[in-house]
Amino acid sequence: MFERFTKDARAVVEGASAYAEESGARSVDAEHLLLALLDREGSRASFALAALGLAEPEARERVRRAVAEARRRAGLTRADADALAGLGIDVSEIVARVEEAHGVGAMSGDRVRGGGRRAWPSAGRRPGFGRGAKEVLERALRVALARRDRGIGDEHLLLALTVLPGVAGEVLADHGVTFEGVSRVCPATRPAGG
Repeated sequence: MFERFTKDARAVVEGASAYAEESGARSVDAEHLLLALLDREGSRASFALAALGLAEPEARERVRRAVAEARRRAGLTRADADALAGLGIDVSEIVARVEEAHGVGAMSGDRVRGGGRRAWPSAGRRPGFGRGAKEVLERALRVALARRDRGIGDEHLLLALTVLPGVAGEVLADHGVTFEGVSRVCPATRPAGG
């Protein structure tokens, strides 16, 4: 599948891997793909994000903070936290207690040692792709095929993130980035003669 990825899509995947490695995450997740997309400039996805209100660094920083906050909640979406609150479970209180005992970010899925220091992966070992990231890559392929696009670009990764359930999709929707909006500002590129 990666042979069908454009240069921009490959850069997003590499950036996501770097984000995961830098944070000491066990795997590359959908949220890492979103963070890497926010770093892109001059690509179809960066154009779409800018057109939908994420042009300014401050707006992109709000998205980064929302992702970080969700990772602190062990990847629970706000909807998940609200559902648990309906059952009398205060996710914020649980996070606070766990972090008090084990350090900030202890529930993030990233490797953390006592005192909050990151446990870095062994030299040369990069985190593999987690289920969420694999789902994004598979959905990006399906989106590209459905749009009859020649390759898989970073815009297909963005479109996939908007339709899959989870933190990345929720954060994007909260910031006005939806499948319909991205499709509108980033139309399909049809093959010649088709």
